[in-house]
Amino acid sequence: MSEKVADHVLARLREWGVEHVFGYPGDGINGLLAAWERAGDRPRFVQARHEEMSAFQAVGYAKFSGTVGVCTATSGPGAIHLLNGLYDAKLDHVPVVAVIGQTARTAMGGSYQQEVDLHSLYKDVASDFLETVNVPEQLPNVLDRAIRTAYARRAPTAVIIPADVQELDYEAPGHAFKMVPSSLGVSGWTAVPSQEALERAAEALNSGRKVAMLVGQGAAGAREEVRQTAEKLRAGVAKALLGKDVLPDTLPYVTGSIALLGTRPSYELMRDCDTLLTVGSNLPYSQFLPEYGQARAVQIDIDPHMAGLRYPYEVNLIGDAQATLQRLLPMLRANEEGTEWQQAVESSVDRWWEMLSRRARVSADPVNPEYVAHCLDPLLPEDVILMADSGSVANWYARHLRMRGTMRGSLSGTLATMGPGVPYAIGAKFAHPDRPVIALVGDGAMQMNGLAELVTAAKYRHEWDDPRLVVAVWNNRDLNQVTWEMRAMSGSPQFVPSQSIPDVPYASFAESVGLAGVRVEKPDQVEDAWREALAADRPVVLDFVTDPSVPPIPPHASWEQMESTAKSILKGDVERGPVVRQGFKAKVQEFLPGRGEGPHEEHGQDERGS
Repeated sequence: MSEKVADHVLARLREWGVEHVFGYPGDGINGLLAAWERAGDRPRFVQARHEEMSAFQAVGYAKFSGTVGVCTATSGPGAIHLLNGLYDAKLDHVPVVAVIGQTARTAMGGSYQQEVDLHSLYKDVASDFLETVNVPEQLPNVLDRAIRTAYARRAPTAVIIPADVQELDYEAPGHAFKMVPSSLGVSGWTAVPSQEALERAAEALNSGRKVAMLVGQGAAGAREEVRQTAEKLRAGVAKALLGKDVLPDTLPYVTGSIALLGTRPSYELMRDCDTLLTVGSNLPYSQFLPEYGQARAVQIDIDPHMAGLRYPYEVNLIGDAQATLQRLLPMLRANEEGTEWQQAVESSVDRWWEMLSRRARVSADPVNPEYVAHCLDPLLPEDVILMADSGSVANWYARHLRMRGTMRGSLSGTLATMGPGVPYAIGAKFAHPDRPVIALVGDGAMQMNGLAELVTAAKYRHEWDDPRLVVAVWNNRDLNQVTWEMRAMSGSPQFVPSQSIPDVPYASFAESVGLAGVRVEKPDQVEDAWREALAADRPVVLDFVTDPSVPPIPPHASWEQMESTAKSILKGDVERGPVVRQGFKAKVQEFLPGRGEGPHEEHGQDERGS
């Protein structure tokens, strides 16, 4: 039998080292599906419940494997459904390739069933590379460029293959006019700044006494160099949310996450520093960086297109974070005058962790959502892979969970879309089947996408060497992050018709598809539930019934802002009494000395401040 175009697509993916393709079937890719059968399911076809989930799984796989994620979908609706996940890849700079079916060439332009102008649809999300294969000879060049560009630009790319082209006999491009031959692979490469730019950066950094560092996901390959730089400059180090796993939180000068979901020490670090070094981050919230003119600032970023944003940096070093820091470090002087500054940062971090512990133990009805994350923190395996969905749960992920060992973590950072938590977790399990994975998900996101993807987890769980995939649902019956944004930013009370959602039996649903489930309705059940899930022989859903009135207070919130929010709530919020009470109890923990133990400590919560 002659090799078809579809056969060659899969063969080429295998040659690129692609082991998994996340997708959903449809007649627009029937040729590819037939080729998959002939190829013995190599690369592995991973079937999601929806194409959007396939794209999210590819993003999660790429984030945690360090290799390209590949997804596939049929023409028309299938291609449309991929878009949200591909935009997630685009905004978080993740290499993903989408292989998409299209109506047969003979039907194009005829308003045929499922005919969509895919080039118009994809021209933004796949702006770095988007092409249709019209003849077999195009194939190797188009597919190779899509993969190579995804790696080089850290971006989603797309290859469209009409249904009839998939069925054609494959023919390689010839040695002739208007033929474009191709080749496999891409070598490693390193970009480094000029010596003159490094010297200017070193002069600016050496002038500082109160040095702050901000690191993002672009510094992930430079953990040791970031640590050495911080210790030489006596710097405090704040982490953008996508860079949460760049440095362990066990280092005393690491202040944790920054911005609205961040920590008080990170806020104070930027407020009080005189020098800033940003490595691999383009944090969009410039109000959480130093005041303009307050600090001399240097940025390291591999992408010149993204350099110089957010802050008036004095020097923009364009280069790989590790290679650049390796060249910069010998030029930096030990900042002996910064010892007192770094010690003050470390004291601030210690106070923060004490305050978080107190806040987690504040009583709530029935369970304090902060307490759920607080109990998980010491139980985390040191090789765990964590992901959080969008919503108020991201606050607890950002603040309460301390990275250490070889832990990894991520979420939808820049798009901040709802729903990727469970599909990210599945993608992570295929990337690392021998590691435990935990997804922290709000009940809104769980109802949106997570419930259906539990079926996918049940389908594939026997293929994972480590059976542990824990999906923890913060079940507060409220679209909580938006509710709090309405209260705090718009001065509006909760709008119940848009914010209230049903109480779904998540644990029972998990059990119905062959997984384990535990519903937690009391604080003294929280820790045991986590222990049970982390010891289970299958994926587990933990349904934590939490109090929606506990506020995700920003690190910079003042008493005046709290008072203003309370006034808006009192206008007519149906939860106004509990909300004001919980907000006061949470905020007052910042001003209490020492830890102290409350009368309900044996159940993990006390009544301090009530």
